[in-house]
Amino acid sequence: MTGLTSRSIAKAPATAATPQYDRNACGVGIVHLGLGAFHKAHQAFYTDAALAAEGGDWKIIGVSMRNEQVAADFNAQDGLFTILEKGNDGAKAQIIGSIDHAVCARTQPEQVLDALCDANVRVVTTTVTEKGYGIDRATGGLDLSNPVIAQDLTRDSAPVGVIGLIVTALARRRTRGIAPFTVLCCDNLPENGTFLRAGLIDFANRYDTDLGQWIADTVACPSSMVDRITPAQTADTRALAQELTGSEDVLAIETESFHQWVIEDNFPTGRPAWDAAGAIFTNDVAAYEKMKLRLLNGSHSLIAYMGQLLGKQYVRDVMADPCLEAIVRRHLEEVSATLPALPDIDLPQYRADLIARFRNPNIAHETLQIASDGSEKMPQRIFAPAADAIAHNLSIQSGAFATAVWMWYCKRGGKGMDDRAINDPRADLLRAAAQGDTPDEILSAFERMPGLFPKELSESPAWRKSVLGVLGDLAENPIEQVVETTFGRIS
Repeated sequence: MTGLTSRSIAKAPATAATPQYDRNACGVGIVHLGLGAFHKAHQAFYTDAALAAEGGDWKIIGVSMRNEQVAADFNAQDGLFTILEKGNDGAKAQIIGSIDHAVCARTQPEQVLDALCDANVRVVTTTVTEKGYGIDRATGGLDLSNPVIAQDLTRDSAPVGVIGLIVTALARRRTRGIAPFTVLCCDNLPENGTFLRAGLIDFANRYDTDLGQWIADTVACPSSMVDRITPAQTADTRALAQELTGSEDVLAIETESFHQWVIEDNFPTGRPAWDAAGAIFTNDVAAYEKMKLRLLNGSHSLIAYMGQLLGKQYVRDVMADPCLEAIVRRHLEEVSATLPALPDIDLPQYRADLIARFRNPNIAHETLQIASDGSEKMPQRIFAPAADAIAHNLSIQSGAFATAVWMWYCKRGGKGMDDRAINDPRADLLRAAAQGDTPDEILSAFERMPGLFPKELSESPAWRKSVLGVLGDLAENPIEQVVETTFGRIS
């Protein structure tokens, strides 16, 4: 069986869609930092549709931040890879051609900088997760304890981190008289453009305040909201891709049919026709991202920690339990009450769509994967809506339950995890905080962690009582019983 290449797709069977444009006629206009599964399922997918609709020089140079093999695999496959779109009625394959080639930042930093300094590159996109930026969300500035940030700030060698690479490239473009590119953060973070912009300016100011001011004045960092469930690749993923495309594809990914991208329309040097694939351009992303973070992502965290404590491997397994699904529905309803109305969004229908997506039997989204980085996800997904609920005298039951379940996961780990370490940048602090002997000791230890709980929650007797009640039940009873007694079987 041959591997997926430009030559092999000419013979691809009808079961696989192929790029509907001349790849050789399209130049490069984007550099993407963080060449993972989500980028392939989302930005590369949208760019492929944009090239098919309007053409243009918008192909992508993909940058793997650390993994040299990923870059090598892309280059061996001529930048091609397969998306397996899995709906409730099965899967279909689409070969994506929007990535031109790939490089590795860890081993080829100068090649990455050369790409970033190319005058034809007008947009730089990023998906490296919050911890990959090295930005302290509490201060908005750099996290100087981050080893990559600390190393790149010495300027002893070519930078290898996202912030260092972007700032160094912008400095070189400025010196050479090349217009700055637009920096588009595509990570699942609130106000992600503002977040990234602050990190870039802080990094630049630490060695050249004129550069920092130039970035502040001239570099556009639009915010965006992204949504598409993309599980980790498995052997089954690759086997199905081979069956449907006729070629072996080590880069194949699977994802759901649903996709959503809301983007602040601020691209001074142009952008691809991403709206050809359904992207929404707006002047205000915040309301959309709040909806998505609180409803989809917050429910995902609740599902993940319940699933881990109950030994349920996938989101679909959690949703197969009527009681657990009822808990998720209750959470969606409670959180919806904290959201503003959006003229083009039907919230009840959005909630129903989420339930259908979570139930999808053909998406194997691991609860362990979603359970990672809880200390960075919970403040946005669970604590912020709970604080709003407190302020408006709304129900906090599901938010308190999700919080207690997360704390118990930090204390006990997932069922059947075999003592595997919690995947979190503050894992040691979380584990230590969770070892208290009483519910009050546990909650108080978590509350003392800097930048975790908003004061509106820590100072709320009603919130503390609700969280402590669930922690007390978990200390005395099996999680199955706690689920039943806390919520019952809600229809």
